Amino acid sequence: MAKYLAIADSIALAVENGRIKPGTRLPTHRSLATKENVTVGTVSRAYEELYRRGLVVGEVGRGTFVRGLPAEAVRFGTEEEATTEAIDLSLNLPVPGAHAAELTRVITGLVRRGRIGALMGYAPHLGTARHRAAGAQWIGRSGLKISPEEVVVTNGAQHAIFLALSTVARPGDVILTEALTYPAIKAVANLLRLRLEGVAIDDAGLQPEALVEACEKYRPKALYCMPTVQNPTASVMNEQRRSRIAEIARMRRLVVIEDDTYGFFAPDAPPPISARLERFGFYLTTLSKSVAPGVRIGYLRAPRSTMAGMTNSMMATNWTVSPITAEIAAAWIEDGAAAAAVHWRQREARARCDLAARILGRKVARSISSVAFHFWMPLPAPWRADEFVREARTHGVLLCPPELFVVGRTSAPHALRICLGATRDRETLTRGLSKIATLLKAEQPAPAAAL
Repeated sequence: MAKYLAIADSIALAVENGRIKPGTRLPTHRSLATKENVTVGTVSRAYEELYRRGLVVGEVGRGTFVRGLPAEAVRFGTEEEATTEAIDLSLNLPVPGAHAAELTRVITGLVRRGRIGALMGYAPHLGTARHRAAGAQWIGRSGLKISPEEVVVTNGAQHAIFLALSTVARPGDVILTEALTYPAIKAVANLLRLRLEGVAIDDAGLQPEALVEACEKYRPKALYCMPTVQNPTASVMNEQRRSRIAEIARMRRLVVIEDDTYGFFAPDAPPPISARLERFGFYLTTLSKSVAPGVRIGYLRAPRSTMAGMTNSMMATNWTVSPITAEIAAAWIEDGAAAAAVHWRQREARARCDLAARILGRKVARSISSVAFHFWMPLPAPWRADEFVREARTHGVLLCPPELFVVGRTSAPHALRICLGATRDRETLTRGLSKIATLLKAEQPAPAAAL
């Protein structure tokens, strides 16, 4: 194992075991390099890996800090400094909803009908017929009409991404993504030894002309993209552009892996690109963001020709999804509880976006292009993204550096993803957004700390 990965894994394990507490400042790059007898560059790569895993926040010069949950419990600074609670606007989490009653009702019903015993064994690798039918029903909300035989039940969206890529790609293959993309795709690509290349985007999402150029330059195996409420930009691709991208994919025989994790925030969005790609289109969604994070259930629509490979990938990684969890998800979909949770989150997201627009002002409000739990905020001059993230932390607000979303060597834009769902209540969110508003009005950013 590479030295930087060994260091990152060691720190991650210490965080998981509680030996390193949330808010702890990690050693400086130089001091840890001396302790581990490695180069400073190796430590830098280890810390970058921890950033990518979402375990730490901070900036060089100020320090690297362990992040923890719940968000409001994260503290920052050294032990000698004040232990002020930090407000986390860096994590793209859904607002917690009231699902205990629904969970109790479903489990009680299973016990009463004597079905618990039937769910205690192994399920078919791709899911039971009933659970795949529930997945087809849930996917159908997007406008993509499919049969249960095209559905794979997964442990959330991340697992679905892994299954799709491991089925269609081999080590060394090029996978295209939007130039700014979901950071965890980097971890999947690294594990599968795939090469990621970014494709230019604009306010409407992926640019078709740039996709053509990337296809000609890299001869990619697949495209991973988020056309609806993209992460991190929250853009929603229009009908014309989706049709053009599907046309390019068909002509180039390019597999499209379409992540619709946040599509529930835009129910009026055009049908998925996958609806136009029967042979080359994968579509995935999850209940983690729309219903409840603890329900680690996702649904992957895969072309029928890939089902054998999909089964092999499932056997190698997970064998099968928990039948009990899949049954809870199916019951919620069938009786309308899942749809009710979506409607609740939509209303809460609308209220939080309105709150952000009021606090941050008209100029920033224009960047809130869709109702979701995140939006992309360009920074006014003379602010730089690294300076703003560092200064926000000193004011008790955690933000995610834009570098995490960049694919390749492209410079990160001076913009930030602001997450509205990690705080448990609007009062806490108001305090965090108000601090950001104060910083945005500052005429000059604070000078960077000396390295």
